[in-house]
Amino acid sequence: MLIKHKGPHILTAADVTPESIYRERRRLMAATGLAGIGLLAGSSVRTLFASEKKRYAGLPPSRFSTDEAQTDWDDATHYNNFYELGTSKSAPARHADELITDPWRITVEGHCEKPGQYTLEDFLKGQDLEERIYRLRCVEGWSMVIPWVGFSLAKALQRYQPTSKAKYVAFESLYDPKHLSGQRRKVLEWPYREGLRMDEAMHPLTILAVGLYGRTLPNQNGAPLRLVVPWKYGFKSIKSIVRIRFVEQQPPTSWNTAAPDEYGFYSNVNPNVPHPRWSQRRERRIGEFRKRKTLMFNGYAEQVASLYAGMDLKKYF
Repeated sequence: MLIKHKGPHILTAADVTPESIYRERRRLMAATGLAGIGLLAGSSVRTLFASEKKRYAGLPPSRFSTDEAQTDWDDATHYNNFYELGTSKSAPARHADELITDPWRITVEGHCEKPGQYTLEDFLKGQDLEERIYRLRCVEGWSMVIPWVGFSLAKALQRYQPTSKAKYVAFESLYDPKHLSGQRRKVLEWPYREGLRMDEAMHPLTILAVGLYGRTLPNQNGAPLRLVVPWKYGFKSIKSIVRIRFVEQQPPTSWNTAAPDEYGFYSNVNPNVPHPRWSQRRERRIGEFRKRKTLMFNGYAEQVASLYAGMDLKKYF
């Protein structure tokens, strides 16, 4: 029998802005705008991250992209989960200036041949950017379709030559409570942590994103570098990554640690495994009124179901 213990990390309905109120508030806000028409050839990586107005031009489309209607830019950048910047959906955009992204360093460590601390420029050097239009499904029952600008996680990880002992990849977000007001509250154990099995990390669908809608990744969406794993619930796609560790044992992850009966390590989108407090069978796409049926693995079953062949997906949820 499942016994639910409500702790300080569990939000109530009062903590989440209803979509109807949020959307009315958004209409009263000044639109972000799409000014700026091109990213000059030869611009440095540092220049790319200097302003949201910069744009990526001429990126090749991904064969994995969906052709579904995309979520509006304003919705995608003003209705977010990013607890480091606040627990309401509108808080990350309001507090986005708390996140300092320059300079930025990424530490790579663990079972690999080339560990070290790398500047953002060094980490991104040689990566092939493309636009991938992916669905994003959140455990709370809402979803979006977002055109990410990113590159293969597999290619990035291969550069550091993981050894045969590397069975999992662990990720860690920035910990900066001096500036990030959300980290001054004990909503979660900070810093935020996530992890993937090695075959999940190396799957061609898994990317590291540096932008969306052809623009530099906004702070509220996880600048300057975030994970995107489109067949898993959104909280697996960790934001503002500062550490990548190759490990032999399954790493602890933030939501699985906080509420293991609600958030499993795998966190695959599975309509047949309900959240203890609500069903996952249907979802509401932001910008739409009607709910739609939740697809197994968020609609990516053809590509990823083989990763979990023989596994009990209700036990390993």
